[in-house]
Amino acid sequence: MEVPVIETARLRLRGHYPGDLAASVAMWQEPAFYQHLTGHPLPEEEIWTKMLRHMGVWHICGYGFWAVEEKATGHYIGAVGFGEWQRDITPSLKGFPEVGWVLAAHTHGRGYAAEAAQAALAWGDAHLPVARTVCLVDIGNLASLRLAAKVGYQEIDRVFYKGIPVVLLERFADRP
Repeated sequence: MEVPVIETARLRLRGHYPGDLAASVAMWQEPAFYQHLTGHPLPEEEIWTKMLRHMGVWHICGYGFWAVEEKATGHYIGAVGFGEWQRDITPSLKGFPEVGWVLAAHTHGRGYAAEAAQAALAWGDAHLPVARTVCLVDIGNLASLRLAAKVGYQEIDRVFYKGIPVVLLERFADRP
């Protein structure tokens, strides 16, 4: 499946390109970026695998993660979209697209995450096979929790995932 391109006022959501690797690796080396994700920087090999996984979800599920590009500069600044990660977690998230967003620390506070998430969710509302989407956020990631609430997610549970306390949230698309 070809990844659809979505344009917003300031961003372009598109498939990942091999050329995104260097910017993505740099992003994953920033403590302000990874502190609520992995707690440590990731090596290039793992970033490459993430990029491949994001593209693979599109082909298997018909949805996935977009690379986020700043239109003014053409630079890769992160990723947003939906995954089906088969997480070993209770309550189960299986069967429901899991939304996520990760943007480079130098873009924080500019409204890019909200702009990208809103565009991805609008696409999802029109194209996903189910109305319910879920979200998993590190309990300490207050900015991400605020964004989740802003785009319509509501908390359904607090659990541990891989030993880390997380908030599980859900959203239902407005569909006729």
